[in-house]
Amino acid sequence: MSLTRRTLAAGIGGAVVAAGLGATGIATAREDRGRSGCRPQTRTIRYQGSAGAVTPLELAAGLGYLEDVRLEWIGNSTSGPQDIQATVTGDTDIGGAFNGAIIRLIAAGAPITSLYSYYGVDATVWSGYYVREDSPVRTVRDLADRTVGANTLGGQAEDVLRMRLRSAGLPAARARSAQIVVVPPVSAEQALRSGQLDVAVLGGILRDAALERGGIRPVFNDYQVLGAFSCGCQVMRDGFVHDNPDTVRAVVGAVARALAWSQSRPAPQVIDRFRRILKARKRAEDAAALQFWKGYGVAGRGGVIAARELSVWRDRLVDDGIVDRRDAPLDRLYTNRFNPYSGAA
Repeated sequence: MSLTRRTLAAGIGGAVVAAGLGATGIATAREDRGRSGCRPQTRTIRYQGSAGAVTPLELAAGLGYLEDVRLEWIGNSTSGPQDIQATVTGDTDIGGAFNGAIIRLIAAGAPITSLYSYYGVDATVWSGYYVREDSPVRTVRDLADRTVGANTLGGQAEDVLRMRLRSAGLPAARARSAQIVVVPPVSAEQALRSGQLDVAVLGGILRDAALERGGIRPVFNDYQVLGAFSCGCQVMRDGFVHDNPDTVRAVVGAVARALAWSQSRPAPQVIDRFRRILKARKRAEDAAALQFWKGYGVAGRGGVIAARELSVWRDRLVDDGIVDRRDAPLDRLYTNRFNPYSGAA
C-alpha cells in the first residue's frame, strides 16, 4: 500500500497543529489556572499507557511507591503528541512526549509544564536512520530530498534529522527538504525494503530484527548526535499542579524513585518486575518484547531534567523560525522542584 508523503510545514506549522490541537482545547485547558486550591486534592491520576510495555509511572505503582495515589488507565497512547494533547484538553492528568513537541505546545500557549524525564538515548537505547544496501545515500548530506519514515510528525526522529543535516553544513531550506512520512514503526522496515521509503528510522527490537535479516545499513543514529541524553518528559497541566501540589509531589517522587531503581539494577531484574506488572494488570498483552528491554535511556538520576535537554530543541526551533524564543523561556518549560533527586526539591 502506498504511503502518503507529508511535509514538515503540513504537519507542524505550529505547536497546536503538531499535536492535533485546536484553539478551543487550549482555551479550555487555560481555565485550570483560575481554579481555587481550597477543594480536596485528588489522589487519582488518569493516564495513557503503551501496549506490552511498562512506563516509569506504572513501574512506580508496581513497586508500591505511589502509596495511596491511584492510577486510572484510560487506554493506550498512539504517539507522544497525542498523549500530551489528551493532557492539555483535560482527558488525562499526565502525558509524555518528545521535548521538542512539548516546547511547540507551550510556545503556542498550552498551560503545561515538564516534571521529569521519562525516556532518552544512551549507548544501548537508540534509533538509527537506515537505508537499503544498494541505496545511493552514502552520507548525511545525501538525505536531503529523501523520504524518511518516522512514527509521527514533529517528533524526535524529525528533529534529530534536521539537527544532523544542519550540522553537516546544509542550509535550513535544504535540511527541511527531507520529507517525513508518518508510518507505524512495525511497518517501517517493509516500507523501506519495498522502496516506498528512502530511509526508515528503526529502534529497539524492530531495529535488531531488521539488521538480522540483512540488506540494510545505517547512515547515522541519534546516540551519535546526542550522546547520553534524556529526550522526553512527562507533563501536567499548570492548573492541576496548582490545585493538587501534594499529589503531584507524591507522583513525581514515586516515579523518580522508580527510575532510580531501574537505573541501579541489571536489566533482567527490571524485566522480571515488568512481567509481573503486565500479568497483574490483565490487559491481554503480548509480553514477548519485554525480553529486549535495555533501559529507559534517562540520563539524570531519578529523571531530573537538565536545562540543555530542552534548550537544544528550543534553539533549533527558534533558528528555523518555528518558535519565538520569547514564547518559550526555559523556566516556563520545566521544573525539578518536585523531584527528590534535585536540589530544587
